[in-house]
Amino acid sequence: MSTAAALEGLQERLGYRFADTGVLLEALTHPSVLPEARGDAPHGYQRLEFLGDRVLGLVIAHWLLELHGDEPEGALSRRSTGLVRREALVDVARRIGLGEHVRLSQAERQQGGRAKQAILADVAEALVGAIFRDGGLAPADAFVRGWWAPLMASSETPPLDAKTALQEWAQGRGLPLPAYRVVDRTGADHAPRFTVEVTVDGAGDAQGEAGSKRAAERLAAAALLARLEVQ
Repeated sequence: MSTAAALEGLQERLGYRFADTGVLLEALTHPSVLPEARGDAPHGYQRLEFLGDRVLGLVIAHWLLELHGDEPEGALSRRSTGLVRREALVDVARRIGLGEHVRLSQAERQQGGRAKQAILADVAEALVGAIFRDGGLAPADAFVRGWWAPLMASSETPPLDAKTALQEWAQGRGLPLPAYRVVDRTGADHAPRFTVEVTVDGAGDAQGEAGSKRAAERLAAAALLARLEVQ
């Protein structure tokens, strides 16, 4: 429950004090509580989540260019995907302790809403949006860099292969996992050529051709990633 004392403690933990705590309350209000909230947060955190997603992406992109500016765009995009996906948002939300501050309906609380990954990820994004809306880009940038620092440090490993990167791209956006199928096979038995198509429902498809199904899958995933990264 977000009492005045709880909100005060949360702001201290965040390292940011809101000029308008109503924006913070909006970021913490799940749509399920709207009838109980009597209109004090008419859209819950959904609008702030929309804003926070864009702000987070901007801050992460700028940060990655500072740290890995010598890498090609595709590698930077794969790093970015790992830093803004649901798992990363949930990790940040849990370290902050956002679950205990989320305002939920009684039914949602009884269903374990405070621990649900989808809710935690949404609130983390909404919080980024709330800080940006209340104070602008500078405090939002400082907040992201402070709480995402451990995740950024762990991203020092080489970028993921195309199949894994595409899978995580889809998971981070709540889309179905990529589906692969062989659409053509040519050549002699000792030198086959496989054409594989990968599809992500809601994101499109692409094809790759190689001498093995696994290699063709990787090429197809890379082709679809390349297309998605420029959209």
